[in-house]
Amino acid sequence: MTGAAPGARPPATLSGTSLHAIQPGRGAGHVAALSSGALRRWLTSGLAWSAVVSVVVVAWVLLALDGRLYYTTPLETRAYTAAHRALRPSGPVGQTLGLIGALLMLMPFVYMARKRVKWLKTVGGMRGWLEVHVFCGVVGPVLVTLHTSFKFNGIVSAAYWSMVIVVLSGFVGRYLYVRIPRSLRGSELTRSELDARSESLKVDLAEAVPSMDVLRRVQAFEAAAVPDTARLSVIDLVAGEVGLRWRSRRFAKELVRAGLSPDLADSVVALTSERATLLRRIAYLQRTKAFFGVWHVFHLPLVYLLLVIVATHIGVTLYLGYVPFRW
Repeated sequence: MTGAAPGARPPATLSGTSLHAIQPGRGAGHVAALSSGALRRWLTSGLAWSAVVSVVVVAWVLLALDGRLYYTTPLETRAYTAAHRALRPSGPVGQTLGLIGALLMLMPFVYMARKRVKWLKTVGGMRGWLEVHVFCGVVGPVLVTLHTSFKFNGIVSAAYWSMVIVVLSGFVGRYLYVRIPRSLRGSELTRSELDARSESLKVDLAEAVPSMDVLRRVQAFEAAAVPDTARLSVIDLVAGEVGLRWRSRRFAKELVRAGLSPDLADSVVALTSERATLLRRIAYLQRTKAFFGVWHVFHLPLVYLLLVIVATHIGVTLYLGYVPFRW
C-alpha cells in the first residue's frame, strides 16, 4: 500500500469496510469490485440478517398462523379466535418464541465474556462477535414481542419496556463503535496508523486524478466534508456521514460533466470519499470515544436490570404453573 507505515497492522475498517487503496484506472473491474465488496459486507452484517429473519418470522406469524386477525382482535374476545391456542403467550408458538427470544437476549453476556475471559479472546474476531451480538439483540426482542401477543401489564410491561430501552441504547452504541477506526481483528488503531493511512490515500488520489482542475475539485470536496476542530458538533457527528454519501453522488456527476469517464469518476470519488470519511473520524475521534465511554456506563446497568426483570418474569410464570412445553 503506497505510503503505509512499515509493520503497520491490517487496514482499518470504516462502517465495516476495509480501508484499502483503490488503484486508479481499473475501470469496470474496479466498479465490479466495489459492488462485490458491498455484497460481502451485507452478507456478513448482523443488522441485515436480523432484518431478514425478523421479516420472515413476522410474516409467518401474521400470514400463515393468522396472527394479523388474532393481534387485532380485542383482548376480551381474543380467546375465541382459532389462533389463540397457538399464539397466546403460554401456547406452543407463543411460548417457543419467548424462550428463543430470551436465549438470544442472553448473547450480550457471552459477548461481554469474550472481551474479558482470556481464552475466549482468541475465538473469532471482535467484528464477527459484534455482528452476532447485533443479530441476537434485534431478533430476540422481535420474538419476545410476538410472545407477549401485545399484552403489556404488570411485570411483563416492565420487562418489555426495559428491553426496548436496552435495544435502542444498543443501536446508539453500535453507531459510536463503528466510528472508531479499527483493524480487521477489531483492535483500535493508533493515531499514527490513521495518519499514515490518510497520507497513503492522498498519494493515491494524486496519482488517480488526471488534471489540476480535478485535483482542485477533490480538495474543495474534502474541505466541505471534513469539519475543522472549531465547528465540531453532535449533529454533524450523527448526520455528517449521511450528508457525505449524498455529496459523493453529486460529486461523481460533477466529475462526469467535467469530462471524466464514468469509471474514472467512480474511482476518484471512491478514494475521495474514503479519505474524507477517515479525516472526519479522526477529527471526531476523541469526542466519539468520550460518548462511547458515557454510553457504556449507561448501557451496562440496563442490561443487568433487564436480566433481573426477565428472570423474575420467568420465575413468576413457573410459580403460577405455566410449565414449558406442556400445552
